[in-house]
Amino acid sequence: MARRTDPFAIELTPELVLRAYRAGMFPMAEDATDPEIFWVSPDHRGIMPLDGFHASKSLRKAMRTSVWDIRVDTDWDGIVEGCATVGADRDTTWINGTIRAVYGALFDRGIAHTVEVWDGSELVGGLYGIAIGGAFFGESMFHRRTDASKMAMTHLVERLNAGGFELLDTQFLTDHLASLGGVEIGRAEYEDRLARATSRDADWHAWDRL
Repeated sequence: MARRTDPFAIELTPELVLRAYRAGMFPMAEDATDPEIFWVSPDHRGIMPLDGFHASKSLRKAMRTSVWDIRVDTDWDGIVEGCATVGADRDTTWINGTIRAVYGALFDRGIAHTVEVWDGSELVGGLYGIAIGGAFFGESMFHRRTDASKMAMTHLVERLNAGGFELLDTQFLTDHLASLGGVEIGRAEYEDRLARATSRDADWHAWDRL
């Protein structure tokens, strides 16, 4: 069960969000139209072990033969819109206007990042999250084509490993993430891993120099 605080009667800022992540919390809204923010700290945290990620043979083959391109940090607005859009894979969204604005500011600072899957000029899937030290906090993902979000996650794991990251936080564990190797850990273990990961240096762009 996740611990949830009452909405803070203070302005949500990029600095506050970063402090919250370091403390093991993250902000959410009830839905896109609700202006209030509440803070969540799950008793059991979803993570993707960077040495335990499982991409099936069929997915690896699809990635080798696909004409889709994987890009990073080129279309923040497109990724957030995709993640915030109600569709076949979600019937609600917690990404309200405040969250869009604050995380957009973090993107402008080079702290928030996207992984994008493109079919020509069409964005067909992707994800976004926050990098702090050697920790990456995955926020949301979406797909408009089969396997697009799995391809984005596969690239993310490879990029994080190349850059010396230690922790990939998925917040909660879904069936989709579990099929890729995601697991749940308790709060105490998570906080230990979080402290180690955020205290070390990592390089989001190391993959681009390989």
